[in-house]
Amino acid sequence: MNGNCTRHHTDHGGGDRTTGLLDEAANPHPAPATRAVQAGLAADPAYGAVMPPLYLSSNFRFPGLDDPPAYDYTRSGNPTRELLTNALAQLEGGAGAVATSSGMSAVGVVLNLVRADDLVLAPHDCYGGTHRLLVGLERQGRLRVRFVDFTDPESLAAGLEQEPRMIWVETPSNPLLRITDLAAVARAARRIGAIAVADNTFLSPALQRPIDFGFDLVVHSTTKFINGHSDVVGGAVIAAGDELFEEIAWWTNATGAAQSPFDSYLALRGVRTLFARTRIHEENTRAVVGLLAESPAVAQVYYPGLPAHPGHELAHRQQSGYGSLFSFELEGGRPAAEKLLSRLRLFTLAESLGGVESLICHPASMTHAAMDEAAQAVAGIGKGLLRVSVGIESADDLVADLRQALSACQVAVPGCGADDADVVRLGSAAAEPGRRRATIAGIG
Repeated sequence: MNGNCTRHHTDHGGGDRTTGLLDEAANPHPAPATRAVQAGLAADPAYGAVMPPLYLSSNFRFPGLDDPPAYDYTRSGNPTRELLTNALAQLEGGAGAVATSSGMSAVGVVLNLVRADDLVLAPHDCYGGTHRLLVGLERQGRLRVRFVDFTDPESLAAGLEQEPRMIWVETPSNPLLRITDLAAVARAARRIGAIAVADNTFLSPALQRPIDFGFDLVVHSTTKFINGHSDVVGGAVIAAGDELFEEIAWWTNATGAAQSPFDSYLALRGVRTLFARTRIHEENTRAVVGLLAESPAVAQVYYPGLPAHPGHELAHRQQSGYGSLFSFELEGGRPAAEKLLSRLRLFTLAESLGGVESLICHPASMTHAAMDEAAQAVAGIGKGLLRVSVGIESADDLVADLRQALSACQVAVPGCGADDADVVRLGSAAAEPGRRRATIAGIG
């Protein structure tokens, strides 16, 4: 890494060089939502612009020999990108952050911290792209990987006995929303000297902060909730301490993984509305999940906000909300899924998540297609499974769209007539007589 990048990241990667209107002397503990909105505001030294300008320049002028500027080359450091990394480090409670060109480049930066003989312990149901990269790197002899079910104490204990160098956690998991005990994993990592990494993409710092539970690194695909508008591809890594931060900053610069200034500018715009969007996302999700929980066409719903979900209590303890991602299985399997998808009008069939628009995808053939059928089976990803990212449209419109699509998927189930079963309602263990019961559960 060149000298400028070292100084830039060390001094300002997670600090307050540009605080804008936020007067921390008067208010030393502003709410996270306030920090998100105020990041870099009214700090333009040239013209006093309220919103920070976008610095697209690839290079910067040296005042003289042996007098390097704060930034010299945008791959190593850029004022627009720094505003974003400052904001992310503050929101996650870290010492510093780097912004990368994609979520997968953020994953790659972190995996540069392990060596050929090091073991990475990863979730058996991790994101398909992460699974693909880990398997590919192991095939090349770059690392060793073992996939375990982090919600199964015996499976996790067996993995920890092998003393991994890195423990990779996704919670909630993708796509079945399993919940991993962050504090327990962090304690285990400390005991064996492992680096604890949490992919916090599904919740964002608006709803969960893994560093508070003892994690060393937090990874994001900022494409998702951080940006929130489905018009930027980006990633981020936030480090709890200075030493690891220096390492990830070095690898980001050395591999050319840094995010462009323009994409950083857009992602920071998304950060400003993160907390407001999150509230609407969650409100809409409660309404949509409530409908699915009562539908006779639905076999299972996977959402930690449901009391029957096996990770519900744990999610309640370590999250400040349940998020707006869920998955469900239809009684008719893939044929029913195809019928449902053909009827939907407001839920777009597409990969990704966390944008203002509502999306639906088929994990087996889309987000997790990189996993072979055996790996999908172990992870519990069936052919009839659908994953939903609920947007911020009108909740009434979303419910109406799903209701009309579900009406095409009604199936007759022997022994489940209109008078001999119940329905589990969202947020309540009570059942309503006279309706068929939908199984509301996660896979433990």
